[in-house]
Amino acid sequence: MTEEPTPPAPGRPSASRRPRPGDLLALAYLALCVGLLAWAIAASSGDGSDGSMAMVIPILATAPVGFVWLALPDGAAMAVVAVVLGGLANAAVIAWCGRALRRGTRPDPVP
Repeated sequence: MTEEPTPPAPGRPSASRRPRPGDLLALAYLALCVGLLAWAIAASSGDGSDGSMAMVIPILATAPVGFVWLALPDGAAMAVVAVVLGGLANAAVIAWCGRALRRGTRPDPVP
């Protein structure tokens, strides 16, 4: 006879539903990208010359995927789209790397 596992207590996530470190890093990266994008938009909307190159910082933070989307037609909206899509793609890669590192690989036995 096999014993069935006890379900987790209500309100408490099971071990498989808890966020993994790679997922948390991906969320932190997305939060950073959103913060940089908000700062760049706020700096660009001012009258000073400080905002003329502000959008470069979020684009660099989402490189290399952010650069690919810059090939789209010019405009402020396309720069925002490049940052958003680049951030999402890079966050997916960060989460994937976190899962791959957590899973690990086992060396083949030596014959």
